[in-house]
This record gives sequence, structure tokens and C-alpha cells, in this order.
Amino acid sequence: MRKLAILFSMLCGLFLVARPAAAVTIDIDLSSQRMHVSSSAGESYDWAISSARSGYSTPRGYYKPYSLQVMHYSHKYHMSPMPHSIFFRGGYAIHGTYSVAQLGRPASHGCIRLAPANAARLFQMVKQEGARIAISGTPPGGNMYASHHTGHRTHLAARHHHHHAHALAYAPAHHHKNLKQWMHHPGMAN
Repeated sequence: MRKLAILFSMLCGLFLVARPAAAVTIDIDLSSQRMHVSSSAGESYDWAISSARSGYSTPRGYYKPYSLQVMHYSHKYHMSPMPHSIFFRGGYAIHGTYSVAQLGRPASHGCIRLAPANAARLFQMVKQEGARIAISGTPPGGNMYASHHTGHRTHLAARHHHHHAHALAYAPAHHHKNLKQWMHHPGMAN
């Protein structure tokens, strides 16, 4: 009987150790430009977002944050402020924006933008509990990787899908003659 009690205690200990840690669940739907957030404490939020605008892409898939920064300045985009940044893949982050009038529609270079107060709240939740991030859907207009002048949507989607951490992950889908030209005129296609 004593051996059975010891075995039972050991099994109970394994189940206590094996329990997954609490984490914030962040579900981002690019189709509706909405984010649903729920915490282990029972908090639940539904916020408007902005994802990548036409010519840029927001990665889809499942992620965990790897870096939290109270204030980050984008080295790629003229030192643009990114308050309460939650980096989840390469240079992609969920962060606050001061362009709140654009929330609810695609407007970014690829990051997920939130109202500043919502970004601050999410940042604190993730800092305390960690997070699981799921990004799905297609932005309104269905123009996730399309090139305006070539129409090779399928080719570009496949090409971008396989370049997960490419140095030019934020570069537009337009075909420029060279990197230098793109850097001087990022919004113009050849």
C-alpha cells in the first residue's frame, strides 16, 4: 500500500509540473482588421488594428513574442515611434500607433498597429503572462502580396511566404531596379 501511495504522489507531482504556463491569447483577424485578446485572469478585449497596406505584407501563422520594448524607433522607416512593441517575428511587432484614425483598415508596413492605450494594456499583460499569437485571414481587398503592375499575385505570395526573415521583409512587393532606388522612392514602382 505504501508503494502505491508513493507512486500516486509521484504521478500527481508530474501533472503539477507538466501544466502549461498561463499565457495571453492574441487572435488577429486580418480580414476584419480586429484583434481578440484573452488572459488567464478572464480579461477579454476586442480591438481594431491596422495591418499591412497594399504592397506590403503581415506574416500569418502562430508566434510567441521574443522581445518587448516600451519604446522602439524603426530604423527602416525614418525612426518612426513604435510604443509598447511586442516583437514576434524578425522586425514585425504589435505596437501602438498615433495614427488612430487609420485603425480598422490596412495602413502599416507589416506590423500590427493598435491604439496607444490598448497597446500599453496588451504590453503589460504579455509582460506578466507571456503570449500566444495567431494571425490569420486576408486583408480587405484581398491584396496580400499583389504587385500593382505585374498582377503576379500567386508568384509573389509564394516568394514572400518562403522568405521568413529576409533582410528586406518590409520592402514593398513592387519590383524596383535596385535597393538604392527603393530606399529613395519606397512608394514608387518602376
